[in-house]
Amino acid sequence: MRLATTANEAYTASLSVPELLGCKQCGGGRGQDEELGIRIPRPLGHGPSRFIPEKEILQVGGEDAQMHTLFADSFAALGRLDNITLVMVFHPQYLESFLKTQHYLLQMDGPLPLHYRHYIGIMAAARHQCSYLVNLHVNDFLHVGGDPKWLNGLETAPQKLQNLGELNKVLAHRPWLITKEHIEGLLKAEEHSWSLAELVHAVVLLTHYHSLASFTFGCGISPEIHCDGGHTFRPPSVSNYCICDITNGNHSVDEMQVNPAGNVSVSDSFFEVEALMEKMRQLQECRDEEEASQEEMASRFEIEKRESMFVFSSDDEEVTPARDVSRHFEDTSYGYKDFSRHGMHVPTFRVQDYCWEDHGYSLVNRLYPDVGQLIDEKFHIAYNLTYNTMAMHKDVDTSMLRRAIWNYIHCMFGIRYDDYDYGEINQLLDRSFKVYIKTVVCTPEKVTKRMYDSFWRQFKHSEKVHVNLLLIEARMQAELLYALRAITRYMT
Repeated sequence: MRLATTANEAYTASLSVPELLGCKQCGGGRGQDEELGIRIPRPLGHGPSRFIPEKEILQVGGEDAQMHTLFADSFAALGRLDNITLVMVFHPQYLESFLKTQHYLLQMDGPLPLHYRHYIGIMAAARHQCSYLVNLHVNDFLHVGGDPKWLNGLETAPQKLQNLGELNKVLAHRPWLITKEHIEGLLKAEEHSWSLAELVHAVVLLTHYHSLASFTFGCGISPEIHCDGGHTFRPPSVSNYCICDITNGNHSVDEMQVNPAGNVSVSDSFFEVEALMEKMRQLQECRDEEEASQEEMASRFEIEKRESMFVFSSDDEEVTPARDVSRHFEDTSYGYKDFSRHGMHVPTFRVQDYCWEDHGYSLVNRLYPDVGQLIDEKFHIAYNLTYNTMAMHKDVDTSMLRRAIWNYIHCMFGIRYDDYDYGEINQLLDRSFKVYIKTVVCTPEKVTKRMYDSFWRQFKHSEKVHVNLLLIEARMQAELLYALRAITRYMT
């Protein structure tokens, strides 16, 4: 069977990485392997995700013939089955579109050379301190012939890539600040200038990897076995404990065995689902009875935008980037800042004036053929994806809830839909859910298992992964809207 063969090849390949370092005190395996001097690494994690039980992911991946084909195609294209792919397995329709888009961006004909594409992926992932994606693309960068010296730091890369650092920074953390001057600076940099086609390719890559970093942290993606933090040479024991754990600080309770969401009874979380279902019914009835005026709709948007500034986690604290990640970008102190804090006012971005469907899509497709179509398909699949279920309920129309999630993310970025009643957001999204959404989208490196566990406690893991697909696609579209509008203004 092809899937079994490719999976075995992937595992064998992951064991042959010569740079793996282990614990000298514990040693490796015993017997013939030790006598031969072979040290066999063991995965440190519990499957592809730290948040989702491995058996649930494997069960989904093993029961769907379509997934077997996707896995085989993914392995053929990338030479691996990474943990992101294995978690997205819950939603094969989306995964197929995602893999097709990513393959086109990284490997098919396009304005940028292959090593530039992977280096831009490293730059984008590093802005969110996402060592998982950085490690993957460091390997890919070297595989396609990239200069190892560039990996010593952004300052050792070509000036053309260094110039992209400012756009990467603003796009990742405060995209509403992007202006046509940012674009002009890149297109008119003399011998280091970008062409319009190259810049659109770069912008799509940046937004893709910013949002993929959100998915990586939002779903608790585990390091790959061949990467730092993904393996150990310590042999398993009955207690799963070793004396060197004390010196390494690895003596904490297994994260997967902890329930950080607190002592919430099944009945409490059941009533949360019922309450959400009832609110959806009531809102639908209100929609049918009366429609708010345009003035009232605008007022509700401003209220929601203002309130979103005060949504933050009690666990919120600064995360200091590791040197192996921070060297790939400049200005490490630059991060997300709420839209209108400190008296700064940024005009609302009205989708009626500039939107993806009427403006962004055609611009991308004109300068980077076929990519606009691929991205558009991915947006639509994520937005419209539904199995008509909510926790234990079936035959449920979830469109109202999906729209509230998407529009709340855009609201945090100052993007407004004139035809949407933002009063619905507070009815449908509770505080713990808003905290999770904002953290995943704006500061994904701060996501914790406690946040993941604390929202939608009665919902399935597949539904929480579905939420993450909505979050990353809404975020990617928001970043693209600001960047493409700036490009359009430069061109006109």
